[in-house]
Amino acid sequence: MKNLTRISALLAVLSLSACSFFEKIPEHSEVSEISRQEEIPTTTEYIEEEDLSDISGQTITWLADYDLNPQENQERSVAVALFEDVYGAKINFVRTTAENKYTKLSEMIAGGEEVDMFPYDETVFPNGVIKNWFQPLDDYFDIMGVNEGLWDDMTGIIDEFQYDGQHYVMPYDISDPVVVTYSRKLIEQEKLDDPYELYKKGEWNWDTMMTLMRKFVDNHTGITKYGINGDFGQALLATSGSTVVNYSNGEFSNNINDKELEKAGKFMQDIAKMNLADNRYIGHFPMDNSTLFFVMGSWALGESNALNPESDLMIVPFPTSPDVGENYISCDFNARMLVKNSTKGNAVATYIKCERIASTQEEYKSAEKEQALVKIKTATGKDKYFVTEEQYDALQSYLDTGKPVFDFAYGMGEKMNSGGDYTYQTRGVMNNMTTAIIDGTVESWDKFRKEWSKVIDSTVKEFNK
Repeated sequence: MKNLTRISALLAVLSLSACSFFEKIPEHSEVSEISRQEEIPTTTEYIEEEDLSDISGQTITWLADYDLNPQENQERSVAVALFEDVYGAKINFVRTTAENKYTKLSEMIAGGEEVDMFPYDETVFPNGVIKNWFQPLDDYFDIMGVNEGLWDDMTGIIDEFQYDGQHYVMPYDISDPVVVTYSRKLIEQEKLDDPYELYKKGEWNWDTMMTLMRKFVDNHTGITKYGINGDFGQALLATSGSTVVNYSNGEFSNNINDKELEKAGKFMQDIAKMNLADNRYIGHFPMDNSTLFFVMGSWALGESNALNPESDLMIVPFPTSPDVGENYISCDFNARMLVKNSTKGNAVATYIKCERIASTQEEYKSAEKEQALVKIKTATGKDKYFVTEEQYDALQSYLDTGKPVFDFAYGMGEKMNSGGDYTYQTRGVMNNMTTAIIDGTVESWDKFRKEWSKVIDSTVKEFNK
């Protein structure tokens, strides 16, 4: 095993990736205005001196619907700067669309075209491994610094992704947790308990959320008010601490009859029956105070702030199950996949390590925070997107203390996870599970479970072949 040494590297890092807030913002000209025109001297750990020339001159091919290289008027991310300046390697981007990326990947592999690295998302694993699109990363643990402590705080999460005794997905960090956004000004006006204060006291759970939603609606008899809006179904399932599909001893199994999942399903059922949910897609905290809670990934917070500047918005995690207690969260896992037949596994593994270094070393994290707090403005100078320092710090604490939930069910093909033209008959199981009860398509968890359990059984059987 190679010895690790500290190597000082002066990197021209002019644009730092604030993934937890900016990840889902479409590319637009205003983003380039916040580039940091400065050099950041850093002392980087976990870089192996003996390996600096191993991949020098190599170029890995990245197939995705977004480029890791800087766009016009933008500068490099920390990870790309490390990969290029310290290791002497580069990334060749092959563009595809989000809708066509799996077809393109399959065609390139079948045609013997060069492709080395591919983005992870919840739909690609384990389905992509079953389809023989990827190869495991275990042989590259030394290169990635896994055996030297770089990934120690991610060990539990990494092992959740283990399939057939190997690791195809190595999340270098987690981001974009589903959070509950609310207006402290509205809470005060309605004389309700502040969710953030409840959270700090360990009292923020399904029961207290339900109490606040019902009080808010009851305070306005004869006026249409709602307790909740947004994509909260998946977050609610996650807070149960259970998964729809389990994986143990090399076998997948249907876990839809789990008692904690049942409680989550019946909480959805209660929300629907009490007409507490506003099922419109708004995409940001409502500007008219019609709804008490807005639930979405943290990417929506910046726009919500800009559209509600006087509302004093704050965020909390989705509340815990009162019977579970642990703060399980629904979030994104940031990772890159090593494509089948790639001959540049060392270089891909090195780039993954660069992503991990960029997401963990304090000098980069401090710069990321500074970048995240910069306001994005329109051409006329109006705020378009911003987060406050209090919100940023709160979100980081939720990521640090929350327990991410990974469910194989989301990555087991279209029968399990697909929009299916947004109809109950054609959507995937997980899509229906997180919407059909809430929007009233199905009146009860028991009925939903009875109708769709056989689809889970057939999928599990197929993946166990």
